[in-house]
Amino acid sequence: MALQKGDPVPSFKLKDKDGDWFDISTVAGKKTLVIYFYPKNFTPGCTKEACSFRDSYADFKEHGAEVIGISSDSSTSHARFAKKHNLPFIFLADEKGQVRKQFGVKSELFGLLPGRETFIFNAQGKLILKYNSLKATTHTKKALQAIKQLDHEN
Repeated sequence: MALQKGDPVPSFKLKDKDGDWFDISTVAGKKTLVIYFYPKNFTPGCTKEACSFRDSYADFKEHGAEVIGISSDSSTSHARFAKKHNLPFIFLADEKGQVRKQFGVKSELFGLLPGRETFIFNAQGKLILKYNSLKATTHTKKALQAIKQLDHEN
């Protein structure tokens, strides 16, 4: 079942780009989270999206947010991807698609492509925005708008 506004961050553990286990409970409910799911490392759209998050990473950090990219690629692939493009944020390997399923991320193009969807959780761990678009470069802008809005509300 897909996550709805107000839902808490689902509990999960995945391996990061270094092959270490990352437990979402270490950050959920403690800081604003931008969790974005994308189809595949090194593809044109996914590279544009990751580089867009990289280019705005200082803005996310300034607002107390952490960015987490998740795909079905392996930790090794994530390490190469992050190194090649100087990507400073967290990458997690959801090789079996279990976390993608927990979040309710739908496939695109008649089920041929894993979906591209971004989830923003506030510092209390509640979903405030879910954004689904094949347009890779719009995700960063939507995420930043939501985080800046949070600052105005506090």
